[in-house]
Amino acid sequence: MIKKVFSKRLIGRMFLLGFIAAFTLLRFGGILRAQEAVQGFPEANAPLAGVVTATQNPQQIAILHWYNANLITQIAVGASPEGVAFDGDNMWVANFGGNTVTKIRKSDNVILGTFPVGSGPTGVAFDGANIGVSDFNGGTITKLQASDGSTLGTFTVGTNPWDVAFDGADIWVANFGSNNVTKLSSIGTVLGTFAVGTNPFGVAFDGTSIWVANFGSNNVTKLSSSGTVLGTFAVGTNPVGVAFDGTSIWVANFGSNNVTKLKTTGALAGTFAVGSGPRFLAFDGANVWVANDSSNNVTELKASTGAKLGTFAVGTNPDGGVAFDGANIWVTNHVSGTVSKL
Repeated sequence: MIKKVFSKRLIGRMFLLGFIAAFTLLRFGGILRAQEAVQGFPEANAPLAGVVTATQNPQQIAILHWYNANLITQIAVGASPEGVAFDGDNMWVANFGGNTVTKIRKSDNVILGTFPVGSGPTGVAFDGANIGVSDFNGGTITKLQASDGSTLGTFTVGTNPWDVAFDGADIWVANFGSNNVTKLSSIGTVLGTFAVGTNPFGVAFDGTSIWVANFGSNNVTKLSSSGTVLGTFAVGTNPVGVAFDGTSIWVANFGSNNVTKLKTTGALAGTFAVGSGPRFLAFDGANVWVANDSSNNVTELKASTGAKLGTFAVGTNPDGGVAFDGANIWVTNHVSGTVSKL
């Protein structure tokens, strides 16, 4: 008798679980098909059950991005902030007008310190232990200890260095005024100076090669780790920022209000409209975020397709930097003297 009752209860529970699973599948399937309809899949145009107006990609749930981005806060930093970088725990912001960098704890937005650097700091990069800051007016790189902000050295590079990138071993610096890039060792030794296009602005590492956006010649230069030019590829007008999404290279074209997506071979993979005066951009693991200097907002694009996922207001003239901290996007606002956290 006990065995019979137990069997009936077990069957009843199995039936209930089966019903819940079927309902969940139907509902989630409706969301997926609705998303496909938004993206233009013809098979998704048949009558749908459940949610039929979804505009979010359910796969974004995995990276906590199933909701529209919202402005969490704006944090006051130094005068005229430009570049921003993440060190695993904290954000570092270069204050062009204050000749300082600000260190912000990402978890609660507390400012942990403001540290002097050279004249006109712009780009920031983290090398796993230290922070490298390009001093645009001084033609130098300042190296700070990430733990306490103490200065470890100042090293001469080219004229008007703007952006910096770390390749896993060395720092690369785009020298806007001398049309070249400098490769620095971790101890500040110049390992090479390599000619690129006109007015190099942004620089990024793709795991193998270095990519440099040449503002004045409307192209990007691809370099080997030894500095050999591997190719020069046309993009939009006045390219500034460049970023790697794990598969492709993205370039923000300030003068043509769009971004160019390139394969790592240099082949064109797409051109996508964004806001007015795009400057820098960052990848969050699924999407690319573009800071639009002249329209005071950021555009979110789906990395795989270039589809526009949203446009979000930030501060005034977000022309200097965008960074991802593993959960949020940080954008520097030059005129506002703030960073926006999305």
